[in-house]
Amino acid sequence: MYEAYLISSVVLYVCLFVAAVVSIILVLFQQSNSDGIQGITGSSETFFGKNKGRSLESRMKKWTWICLAVITVLAIVAYAIALIATSLLGS
Repeated sequence: MYEAYLISSVVLYVCLFVAAVVSIILVLFQQSNSDGIQGITGSSETFFGKNKGRSLESRMKKWTWICLAVITVLAIVAYAIALIATSLLGS
């Protein structure tokens, strides 16, 4: 019983780590939504410049939310497994 708990915990924590690293990388690659210093100068962007990378940005945002949902589910499952294992093993 303890071996199954140990193996499942290691697999869950490795998946959790990979999902966390992927979500960090996705967030770092996304562009900021704020105008920054350009908002002060009042420069306007053209339609083409504003929507140039729209599809890539939307896909990255979607995958970021998916990774964060995976992290949430894996964390809840890891907690539930730890809770069940401590009650069964009596530690």
